[in-house]
Amino acid sequence: MRRKLFGIIVITTFVFLFLLTGCAQSKPNESSLESSQDNEMKKDELVLAFGAEPETGFDPTTGWGRYGSPLFQSTLLKRDNKLHIVNDLATKYEVNEEGNAWIVNIRDDVKFSDGKALTVDDVVFTFETAAKSGSVVDLNVLEKVEAVDDYTVKFTLKEPQSTFVNTLIGTGIVPKHAYGADYAENPIGSGPFQLVQWDKGQQLIIKANPEYYDKQPYFKKITFLFLSEDAAFAAAQAGEVDLAYIPAAFSNQKVPGMRLESVETVDNRGIVFPFVKSGKFTKDGYPIGNDVTADPAIRHAINMAVDRQALVDGVLEGQGTPAYTSVDGLPWWNPDTVIKDADVEGARKTLEKAGWKDKDGDGILEKGSLKAEFTLYYLASDAIRQSLAISVADMMKPLGINIKLEGGSWDVIEKNMYSNAVLLGWGSHDPHEMFNIYSSENAGIEFYNTGFYQNKTVDEYFEKALRATNEKDAIEYWKNAQWDGTTGLSAKGDAPWAWLVNINHLYLVKEGLDIGEQRIHVHGHGWPATDNIAEWKWAKS
Repeated sequence: MRRKLFGIIVITTFVFLFLLTGCAQSKPNESSLESSQDNEMKKDELVLAFGAEPETGFDPTTGWGRYGSPLFQSTLLKRDNKLHIVNDLATKYEVNEEGNAWIVNIRDDVKFSDGKALTVDDVVFTFETAAKSGSVVDLNVLEKVEAVDDYTVKFTLKEPQSTFVNTLIGTGIVPKHAYGADYAENPIGSGPFQLVQWDKGQQLIIKANPEYYDKQPYFKKITFLFLSEDAAFAAAQAGEVDLAYIPAAFSNQKVPGMRLESVETVDNRGIVFPFVKSGKFTKDGYPIGNDVTADPAIRHAINMAVDRQALVDGVLEGQGTPAYTSVDGLPWWNPDTVIKDADVEGARKTLEKAGWKDKDGDGILEKGSLKAEFTLYYLASDAIRQSLAISVADMMKPLGINIKLEGGSWDVIEKNMYSNAVLLGWGSHDPHEMFNIYSSENAGIEFYNTGFYQNKTVDEYFEKALRATNEKDAIEYWKNAQWDGTTGLSAKGDAPWAWLVNINHLYLVKEGLDIGEQRIHVHGHGWPATDNIAEWKWAKS
């Protein structure tokens, strides 16, 4: 595929050079006229190299739009560039005192791109379809959704859940009248853009939706090229794209006419430890627990000794930030969770106090008959995860902790992740993700709480956060779950994870292209930079 795509770039460049040669042979006034017309035509068009395309297409009921703008569809609510919740299709919403009923009023002036009016029936249809899809859209809490009138919808939940608001933010509304088996490939919506052409594995072409109810996008046509990292960088060097997503390895290379935009994220990487001792098994027969990492002194020592800034500088070429939780910098993050890292001496004292000593002089600590060593799994195909794993293992050797490394596929990791440490990554604008990866309810469920972490106080904070009827109260409970001054899920508390880094998302952007204020990006599965794409424009010269 890379060879094919590189060929496309070469051919495109050749055509471009041919056109330049042709223009050089034209009369001066003809050349100027053609150039002026070309610039006029291209000023409202963009070409972007954004990496991978969505494998399942553009259907919000199966997950499209969770990691960036849904482009073609509108949502009831959305977050602004400060991550505040604001209206989109909704004009207002309210939650009952019990927290289990959400009433949403929607606009009466919205049309889909095919000219048909959007009504509450489309909202009901969307959420009913999503609930039945069995996809990543989690609507298990939804008991029913019903129309109150043409422009009012009521969601009844099985139990209170404050984070249900993020489902209203992340689920684009699809048209009941135009939804079918091929919708994911031929989406119709009420968003700022509409699909023109999708050549799978190659490109996606979209255009501005003339029926869009809000401010019309500056750009009338946008082409997304699905290129490998190497090909995207080559396209940027050749001047073929206006924006290219690149890895940290290319971040120090200058490209004439383009600038580097480095966007902070919660696209994090960290080590999750088995929190309990060994001896039990999952229903599938996979072992649970690890006697070494079940010792809090081991987990705290690793959190203290790891040099997060060195990982940012060395592995990420400086393009990232140290990570202390899964939600750094978000409104529900507790900044009191930041600890002093690279504290090898403090880590050494913690281990010694807990009874870990190198009795046989082999450089590895012991406690009774137990050696301070365990295996750390990482995804073998991910160079960054591999480098982080190697670096952390090297950092722990002076402490007397021996970390054995094992690269593998997700299938291999899945069989071993309940009894061994694993290098994983998360990152979302939904605090419910914190519940997913730390709640005792999710212990051993898929890739969530793989370490079987449990803290009764943390679980109680989670319950209060979910039952809160306003975001302000919920945020305080989320913060307390991380650290309340006595206990919590962070490194200051139980340290079931050693969070390492947040990976900046890097874009080469053509000079003069204004991509607006980029909010903290989420995990890089999708196109998080497109959250505000309707605001992009060429800056005035």
